[in-house]
Amino acid sequence: MKFKDYYESLGVSRTATQDEIKGAYRKLARKYHPDVSKEPDAETRFKEMGEAYKVLKDPETRAAYDQVGSQHRSGQEFQPPPNWDAGFEFSGGDAKADGADYSDFFESLFGRQSGAGHAARQARPAQGQDHHAKVQIDLQDAYHGAQRSISLRLPTMDAQGRVSTQDRTLDITIPKGIREGQHLRLSGQGGPGSGQGPAGDLYLEIVFRPHPHYRVDGRDVYFDLPLAPWEAALGGSVTAPTPEGSVHLTIPPGSSAGRKLRLKGQGIPGNPAGNLYAVLVIALPPADDERAKEAYRAMAQAFDFNPRAHLAG
Repeated sequence: MKFKDYYESLGVSRTATQDEIKGAYRKLARKYHPDVSKEPDAETRFKEMGEAYKVLKDPETRAAYDQVGSQHRSGQEFQPPPNWDAGFEFSGGDAKADGADYSDFFESLFGRQSGAGHAARQARPAQGQDHHAKVQIDLQDAYHGAQRSISLRLPTMDAQGRVSTQDRTLDITIPKGIREGQHLRLSGQGGPGSGQGPAGDLYLEIVFRPHPHYRVDGRDVYFDLPLAPWEAALGGSVTAPTPEGSVHLTIPPGSSAGRKLRLKGQGIPGNPAGNLYAVLVIALPPADDERAKEAYRAMAQAFDFNPRAHLAG
């Protein structure tokens, strides 16, 4: 996927004010509108400009785009980092709610924005807007619950039409057993109400920070457990780490790579709790000296074994 420079599409600088962005779009829209333009690429250019304006006209999507794209140039290979938008506080709904056909690049950045609380804003016009943000927590927090301080950045626009971010810190309670994708509702922490109306709410979408050992699927947790060839072939007892501490696992004889050993109920707590799975991985000792090489030669002589036999024919 190629990176799209939305500023380049509209012919403005990255420091352009919102009025300058609006003016550039209107000028180009008159030139490339498919109903009136005689340019051969008018329809394509008009679509590209519309997508760029969709992002840059809104201070929130513009600030998020600026963060992820500040080090990229148009046409470069691009893949957004996981949870690139964590910590941004948004007040709008779904960026693609208009149903238009946007590029894969746009979809990768803004295709999953939460619309939490959108209906509530329409039903109660005097109430402040509900805000939403994605926050990362540690897997251990889901196992035990935690009190945490989080920092959020809310994009704003100053009197000169320039976009910046306003930072704030909140203390939150993470309940034991929370799953990735669940939302925490912080009453009254959204946008201010109009008149005497109450403030909106803040919805925090939970995501787990990447862990060096564990992978999460719902309430189930997986980790790779390396075994020496003789441990897999002969079986035995090994010590394995878990989010709750080390345990002794019995390895059945004749185990193969990819086999899963289930530790029932030792996944993320809940009703019912998830499971913890040890995925067996065969680790080969290095043949880095003559003694080790001789051991491998002896093994080759001892076994009539062809690991590619199933590929024959």
